[in-house]
Amino acid sequence: MWRVWLLFDPRRAFIALAVFLFTLAIFIHFILLSSDRYNWIDGAAGAGAQASISQEVETVRL
Repeated sequence: MWRVWLLFDPRRAFIALAVFLFTLAIFIHFILLSSDRYNWIDGAAGAGAQASISQEVETVRL
């Protein structure tokens, strides 16, 4: 394993890894924000989820 670090500079490898993971996290968050179910900024998701839960409760009661 130590021979791998002879091929790559550890500082550059860790910086590249951090940049890649940060970009991936931002990309995943934007995907979630574009969906109706997981958009936590608009607040509409909470109302929609609450409505679906109340419909399920009504269905169970019948």
